[in-house]
Amino acid sequence: MIKVIELKNIKRYYRPAKEVVVRALRGIDLDMESGEFVSIMGPSGSGKSTLMNIIGCLDRPDEGTYFLDGIETSTSSQDAFAFIRNKKIGFVFQAFNLLARTTALENVELPLFYNRTDSKKSGKASRKMAEQVLNEVGLGDRMDHVPSQLSGGQQQRVAIARAMVNDPAFILADEPTGNLDTEMSMEIMTLFQELNNRGKTIIMVTHEPDLAVYSKRIVTLRDGELVSDMPVTNRRYAANDLANWKKEHELLSGISTSSMEERVPPRGERISPLGEMQ
Repeated sequence: MIKVIELKNIKRYYRPAKEVVVRALRGIDLDMESGEFVSIMGPSGSGKSTLMNIIGCLDRPDEGTYFLDGIETSTSSQDAFAFIRNKKIGFVFQAFNLLARTTALENVELPLFYNRTDSKKSGKASRKMAEQVLNEVGLGDRMDHVPSQLSGGQQQRVAIARAMVNDPAFILADEPTGNLDTEMSMEIMTLFQELNNRGKTIIMVTHEPDLAVYSKRIVTLRDGELVSDMPVTNRRYAANDLANWKKEHELLSGISTSSMEERVPPRGERISPLGEMQ
C-alpha cells in the first residue's frame, strides 16, 4: 500500500508566557496508508487538534518530519506549503463553512477556480467536475440551492463534495457531525463509508466513540502522546444503523399516534383530567 502520511518524532511546543512551555505533542510516530479510514481521538488537551493542524498543513512541527504523499512538508517554502495544503487535502469542518449566498454547485466549484485559467474550456471542465462530485454525494437535484435552502446534513454533503473536487490525497474531517442530529450524523457517516469503499482516504477527528466505530482504525492521544493505535474490531455500518433507527422511530411514532387515537372520545363525550370517558 502507498503511504499517504508519514509522521516521525513530531513535536510541537507552545510558549504562552516567557518561562512557560506547553508540550502539545511529545514525539508522534504515525503512518497512514491510501484507502484507510482513521479516527483520531483523545480527551480535551490530548493534542488531537494540534496533530490535526499539522496533518492538515495548517501548522508546522517544532521537531520531526512529515511526509504527505511523498512530499516533505515541514521544510517546504510558504508557497509550496500552501500549494500542498490546497491540492493534497480536502477539509470538512463542523461548521460547514459554505458561502451563504452561493449555490451548492458554486460552493463546490470554488476550489477549482484558483487552479484553472480563465478560458471557457477550463471553466466548463470545472463545472462538470463540481456536478460530478455533487452527484456522488447524492445532491444532484440540489445543485442550484443556496445553503439556507438545505438541511444541515445536505450542507455537510456540499462541504464533503467541495473537499473531494480537487481529488485530494485524503479528506480531513474535524468533528464533521458536531452540528447535526442523530439521523443526519448517521447519513454523513454512511456517506464517508461509501466514499472509503470507493478508495477515498479519510481521517476524522472526533471525541465520540459512537462515531469512531464506523472507521477502520482508531488512533488515541493523551497528554501529547500516542497511547493506542488499533483496528476497529467491532466496526459498525452506518447504513444499517440508519435503517434501524428510522424503523424504530417509525414504530414509536405509530405507537404514539395509536395512543392518541384511542384517547379521542366519541362525539358528545369528553375526557376527564384523569383520562376517563365521561
